[in-house]
Amino acid sequence: MAETTIGENKKLTFPVKQSSKSRFAGKLRYWWSWFVAGSLLLIVATPSLIVLGIINRRMWLYPLAKWGARTWLRACGATVKVTGSENVDPNRSYVFVSNHRSYLDTATLFFYAGQKMGLVAKRELLKVPVLGQGMNFVNIIAIDRSNPERAMRSMKKAREVMDKGYSFGVFVEGTRAMLGELLPFKKGAFHLAFQTNSPIIPVAIRNTDWMMGKRTGVAYSGEIEMVLLPPIETDGRDPDTELMAVLNETRAAIAAELAKE
Repeated sequence: MAETTIGENKKLTFPVKQSSKSRFAGKLRYWWSWFVAGSLLLIVATPSLIVLGIINRRMWLYPLAKWGARTWLRACGATVKVTGSENVDPNRSYVFVSNHRSYLDTATLFFYAGQKMGLVAKRELLKVPVLGQGMNFVNIIAIDRSNPERAMRSMKKAREVMDKGYSFGVFVEGTRAMLGELLPFKKGAFHLAFQTNSPIIPVAIRNTDWMMGKRTGVAYSGEIEMVLLPPIETDGRDPDTELMAVLNETRAAIAAELAKE
């Protein structure tokens, strides 16, 4: 691991596994996975959006979206091993704070966290046909970090969703990290947790970087490991003085888990 210590909010680097399969096989699976994604959007999502919009039953898309997430993971050759589910009370709402190295992370957290889950996503996804329109149906909120006023409105919407009993998943690095990296955390998820008095569940996701990493152009089959770590309470803590302490505590928990690779 890099010389930066786990307790600092700076980039960390961990060892990366390698697939034993050929890069050609990885290319084939990569393009197959996006063919499946496109087919799901065109054949399943498009008519569903139209019909559910007409009858004003937008949230009926939610179970279909979860099915789509699992189907896509299977098409990518991914199986998922979840540990730490005992740390999540199904009767509480949480802010799930996760590292992010691959598109696989989003589907994994959305389907396997065991909660009714909303997600915070980058605004660029709004431009994707069908997907952009469907995001609003299933409480996936796009954050425009270049516009503080819009970002504040998005976080207000997230609070309203949590008030309805949903949890929220946030990839707090703000972008996908490169293979083996853990980037500095942004503060938005922690503001959301304090504003809703919600506990934070630190989430460490392993193996997705070598399975379908950023800028690799390949996808390999393998087992995704998602670890749900013990909750960190925010209720009763002062955000003005303790927000960074909670951020660093959360990051240290995730980094320590990733270091076990």
